Amino acid sequence: MFVLLEKAVLGMALLRILSGCIEMFAAFLMIKFNDVEKALIVNSSLAIIGPLVLLFTTAIGLLGYADQLSLKKFTLVILGIGFIFYGLSG
Repeated sequence: MFVLLEKAVLGMALLRILSGCIEMFAAFLMIKFNDVEKALIVNSSLAIIGPLVLLFTTAIGLLGYADQLSLKKFTLVILGIGFIFYGLSG
């Protein structure tokens, strides 16, 4: 059976796979370096990647879903994402 995936779903999934590969690579680097200071540097670098992946996957999802979403709900989703980033920055 052949299943067609929506472009937005495929894009979101590929970004999450990429993010997971980066996380695994970072874990291997931590093990390879075997140093707490270097592990903290690697871990701090991941703190930048996580929110970016969240932002990009959400943007792809919203673009794929925008024609079915009312302006009010779209605004609430954007506001919710803004609250997430505000909470992470504080």
